[in-house]
Amino acid sequence: MSTAMQPLTQRSRQVSNKKMSLMERIYLPAIAKGMMITLKHFFTVKAATVKYPEELRPMSKVYRGMHVLKRDDQGRERCTACGLCAVACPAEAITMVADERKKGEEKLYREEKYASIYEINMLRCIFCGDCEDACPKEAIFLTDRLVPTDYQRRPFVYGKEWLVEPLDPSLRVDVSKRQTPEVLKFKEQRQYSHNR
Repeated sequence: MSTAMQPLTQRSRQVSNKKMSLMERIYLPAIAKGMMITLKHFFTVKAATVKYPEELRPMSKVYRGMHVLKRDDQGRERCTACGLCAVACPAEAITMVADERKKGEEKLYREEKYASIYEINMLRCIFCGDCEDACPKEAIFLTDRLVPTDYQRRPFVYGKEWLVEPLDPSLRVDVSKRQTPEVLKFKEQRQYSHNR
């Protein structure tokens, strides 16, 4: 019985202890080779960026940009403050306060309950689209608009004044690119209360 230790794997290699030559020890060839690569890239003229905002780079049809709270065909807000978007948000960027619709506000809000305060902290948002997927009323969508920049933190908490689309139908945001063909086909069926 042998007491010699056996290697755990068959990948062991014999390491050579080769002596370096004089040129290898002073590293000049390696430095010269690295500098040649650097100079080659330094004198290559290639536009690496676009001249934003004058020139916009092409974006995907399903680009996830700034949020919008949609209105229905009569101009009423779709959001019912159910809170599913806030629960689905992994970054916890959405906060809202629900309120009851009062008599005479039927033209403003679609359901009896609405969001009196709806805020999204854009600094926390990761633009994943989970809020869009969770909304049962198709009230919130991510659009192809870019989020404006600023030097302060406070302007990045967007309230309803930023998020709700305008009453004018010509200024509304087209989100049909964000919807699948199956959803668009379902929305044509007006017998369902969801599509009215």
